[in-house]
Amino acid sequence: MVKRVKLARLYTPEPEQESIKLDIGCGRNCPTGWTGIDAIDFGQRHILDVRQGLPFKDGTVDEVRSSHFVEHLTGLERVAFFNELHRIMKKGATAQIITPNWQHDCAYGDPTHQWPPMSRWWPFYLLKEWRDINAPHCGYTCDFNWSMAGSWDQRLETRNMEYKLEAMNNQCNGCRDLIVTLTKR
Repeated sequence: MVKRVKLARLYTPEPEQESIKLDIGCGRNCPTGWTGIDAIDFGQRHILDVRQGLPFKDGTVDEVRSSHFVEHLTGLERVAFFNELHRIMKKGATAQIITPNWQHDCAYGDPTHQWPPMSRWWPFYLLKEWRDINAPHCGYTCDFNWSMAGSWDQRLETRNMEYKLEAMNNQCNGCRDLIVTLTKR
């Protein structure tokens, strides 16, 4: 007589979930492969006001980009926005945030931009270690490492790199945009 052996169920991994890449404030230009979010209907997937939160579970988003959106939020709305980004992003996920630099006319040209304009100091507040020492009062709960770059004004396009860097650091209208990459800790 043959003894029957009960075999363990064969493990079949779940199919890999598609990565979630968000373009917040996408406007008409959401790149292929990204999920667009905007308060205005441009044909993107999500039409919503992010000031009310983001409809994603904790730790599920792989990558975020946001170009020329954050400056439309008030100071307190920015605090809530970055805390919400931190909530939905996976550990190690990145977010590229592009805003006009406070020294450039474009920071003031759009009457829908909110005060204060974005300066090179704003990313410091997103790092918990720095905030604990320098600004424990500000309401952020997020914790991001960050790096910063910038784009120069078009009038500097034909100048050499040394001149461009000097202009970006020392001239009004030298540095047009701040390009900040956040990484969730």
